[in-house]
Amino acid sequence: MRSTPDCRPRRTFLHLSYSYATSAGLGEFNIPLGAITEANFDNTFNVNVRGTLFTVQKALPLIRDGGSVIMTGSIASAKGFPGLSVYNASKAAIRSFARTWTVDLKDRHIRVNVISPGTIDTGIFVGVPKEVKDQFVSIIPMGRIGQPHEIAAAALFLASDDSSFVTGIELFVDGGTAQI
Repeated sequence: MRSTPDCRPRRTFLHLSYSYATSAGLGEFNIPLGAITEANFDNTFNVNVRGTLFTVQKALPLIRDGGSVIMTGSIASAKGFPGLSVYNASKAAIRSFARTWTVDLKDRHIRVNVISPGTIDTGIFVGVPKEVKDQFVSIIPMGRIGQPHEIAAAALFLASDDSSFVTGIELFVDGGTAQI
């Protein structure tokens, strides 16, 4: 005779040490002021801002006191790239979340930070001609495109106890592009 498995709900406790809230980084290129549509604005802000807000808010009860929230920004939050004003503003909103949430979560000692990548060698560059890549490299003081593992290393630092006194920052991992 087979026994029936016990399928009654059980209480599960899950606590996160950190939450990495990343957005797809949706943005439409080469849309100058005067040509921006409500749909362009809504799509960009829904993914980049709204998506980040509600992801963090949903994860918040699971993040342990003393934990860390890490969000993905962009150098676009600090640079004025033409034709990208909506995307730039959406990433500046992420930076603003970090400042505000640092204060909102101070009683729980949760650190809130943003990693803002510059030009990183990801799938977006597949099939891109060398001349185009060279144009990107020409504005990067380090003289090269960054690698995904460099973003991962920054995220691991911000998630670790090594950054226990770091909160409310925007960490640019961009080879110096946003600083000049």
